[in-house]
Amino acid sequence: MAKEAWRYDRTDSSLSPQASSRPLCWQRDFAVFWAAQTLSVLGDSFALIALPLLVLETTGSLARMGLLTAVGGAASVVAAVFAGVVVDRVDRRRLLIGCDLVRMVLYGVIPLVWLAGPHVWLLYVVLPLCEAVGMLFAVGYVTVVRSLVGTGRLTEANGRLNATAAAAGVLGPVCAGVVAAWTGPATAVGVDAASFGVSALCTLFVRFRARPAEAPERTGLWRDLRTGVDFLRGHPVLRSLTVLLFVFSFLTLGLNDLVIYHLKHDLGHDDGTVGAVMAVGALGTIAGALLVARVRRRLGFGAVWTGSVALCGLAFAGIGWARYVPVVAALSAVFLACGGMAGTCSMSLRQEVTPEPLLGRVTSAFWTLHYSAAPIGAAVLTWAAAHQGTAPVGLMAGAACVLVAGAALFTPIRRS
Repeated sequence: MAKEAWRYDRTDSSLSPQASSRPLCWQRDFAVFWAAQTLSVLGDSFALIALPLLVLETTGSLARMGLLTAVGGAASVVAAVFAGVVVDRVDRRRLLIGCDLVRMVLYGVIPLVWLAGPHVWLLYVVLPLCEAVGMLFAVGYVTVVRSLVGTGRLTEANGRLNATAAAAGVLGPVCAGVVAAWTGPATAVGVDAASFGVSALCTLFVRFRARPAEAPERTGLWRDLRTGVDFLRGHPVLRSLTVLLFVFSFLTLGLNDLVIYHLKHDLGHDDGTVGAVMAVGALGTIAGALLVARVRRRLGFGAVWTGSVALCGLAFAGIGWARYVPVVAALSAVFLACGGMAGTCSMSLRQEVTPEPLLGRVTSAFWTLHYSAAPIGAAVLTWAAAHQGTAPVGLMAGAACVLVAGAALFTPIRRS
């Protein structure tokens, strides 16, 4: 393992000093990749609002919304098991383009079918397929960032990607809410489909650095799957992160559905208000993404990750009790800002310490393990909120998130 890491360090130095010192926005390939991901997220934020609204508009059921989220999440978990093996074996640029094109077609089916009338069953078919392809894309996405900027600027690059993605998320939910209010949520899904086509076109013009020539030999599938797990188990910080994020993901995957239901059912607001609240929440993500590199340099990984998770819990606990839209929006912004900072830190750390030939499998194993219970959590959270109310359920889930942060203080995360 040490030998593989040394080999990666040598390939990482292939970035010229001039290229590594230039602002990221002036580096052509990163800038084009950056634009492609921003466009994709802009459209994806439409689906984030539109799909739950389609279910709620047709069935009026929070539990059905949660079930859709759970089914999509389960598909992501299954795909994550094999995604790393695929990503480490294929051309990653072609993989990213192919995933975008497949999602363009799948999401494009929804508005066409909806012209003949609502068919909720279709969402339970299309969303799992899109989530599975999206997981394959996400693992590939994580592995190529380092090939664009090198190890030393990963936190900065991830922060900028997350910041502009969040900026697109500010505009996306507002537009999605307006489009859904005027023409229906199905049209918003159509916008999402078109965005994947544009993203694929942009990625076509990105040149990624060649991967190391000393790639490991292909082995059996089971051994490939175990490789990523073994690496996580052998790294104290990543091992602790995997366990704690398992609990955190279980508690928080259903938050988006909970906020939408709280705004529409409990407070009686329309789709436009939902979009506006999501946009304000995205502003928080922007702030967190722009600050994370600077804060991590000053405070260290452990303090930033632990503090961010604790603040996420406090914000989550207050959302269900908030009776005014501005308060819901502000708490959503705090949650997304802190969640984004914690996520950027953990992603950057994983990219920094993992040898290049293993990066896909380690990323896949990490996401599979910590995300495996999240779909069940989303279904349980929304079912409980439908029967007990959003306020007590949000309070309990938020308090549990704070306990996760407290538990991190007794792990190697605190000292990292």
